[in-house]
Amino acid sequence: MISLGSLFRREPAPLLGIDISSSSVKLVELGRDKSGRLVVERCAIETLERGWVNEGNIENFDEVAGALRRLVHKCSTRTKNVALALPSSAVITKKITLPGGMTEQELEVQVESEANQYIPFSLDEVSLDFCVIGPNKNAPEEVDVLLAASRREKVQDRQALAEAAGLKAVIVDIESYAARLAAGRLIKALPGKSEDALVALFEIGALTTSMQVIRNDDSLYERDQAFGGAQLTQLIVRQYGFSQEEAESKKRNGELPEDYTSTILRPFVQSMAQELSRALQFFFTSTPYNRVDHILLAGGSAPLPGLPEAVTQQTGFSCSVANPFEGMEIGSAVRLKKMAREAPSYLTACGLAMRRFLQ
Repeated sequence: MISLGSLFRREPAPLLGIDISSSSVKLVELGRDKSGRLVVERCAIETLERGWVNEGNIENFDEVAGALRRLVHKCSTRTKNVALALPSSAVITKKITLPGGMTEQELEVQVESEANQYIPFSLDEVSLDFCVIGPNKNAPEEVDVLLAASRREKVQDRQALAEAAGLKAVIVDIESYAARLAAGRLIKALPGKSEDALVALFEIGALTTSMQVIRNDDSLYERDQAFGGAQLTQLIVRQYGFSQEEAESKKRNGELPEDYTSTILRPFVQSMAQELSRALQFFFTSTPYNRVDHILLAGGSAPLPGLPEAVTQQTGFSCSVANPFEGMEIGSAVRLKKMAREAPSYLTACGLAMRRFLQ
């Protein structure tokens, strides 16, 4: 039987979007005002020590649960329902085509039968869900269905983490899908961009940078590369003799020595721009495409001074930093200055919080 109705389930009740990465836990809660405009009710970050979460796996459960409890307490929210996400590497997705006109129950039976062809382990070991996308373009009497499956223990880890923090996981999404949902608003607002614009979205994490190329809400290409903001922290540690914690804190708060910009930051920004350009070249050489219309930068290192300009110089394509809260009202509980500084880090958490309003 279908064992998880949450990978694509839509929940209209108040909802927390919680993104668990290798370096932090991020929380976003969204509402709507009377005009229907999105409102940022709450957003906050709690840092994690290195190794607590590794490649999406929760290695130190109690410590991560404790961080999540502190985060929820810090936000003073009464909302208990949460949307969490798994990394793309932990989820098998497949678009399949089925006859139209089937009932939900008939679809479930058919999806489970089809899933056997694509999942390399027993269905007893997986959490499985599906979402009807719509009529097939080439055969309108048939429907396209998106199938998603993950090892059950991966989903249960996320559910148990929520429970340990006094929360209830009602949605388990896929990180790249949540990021794409939040980025969709920003892509539509790009100046002069047509409906078929190709946008390369880079999420620059602590250890890994994820890239996806988006066109009309679909992902044409995804790739992860092993570089991120933690490398900048390591350079600071080596240059100035700070501890890891000191270096990270001083980097976040802008408290580094005067020569930091010229000695460390500028060379690192150039190096990162080269890495992003290299990732784009992989896309060009493995697909029919040879250009993108725009590059969006998200993640903790996206706001590094001079990075968008360096990326444009390296690639020749326009580039900007993603603020997922752009165009939203900001609630009174949000610390505006801190939120503005950290906004690009919240892209995936914002996409998860937006699931509240999907009908």
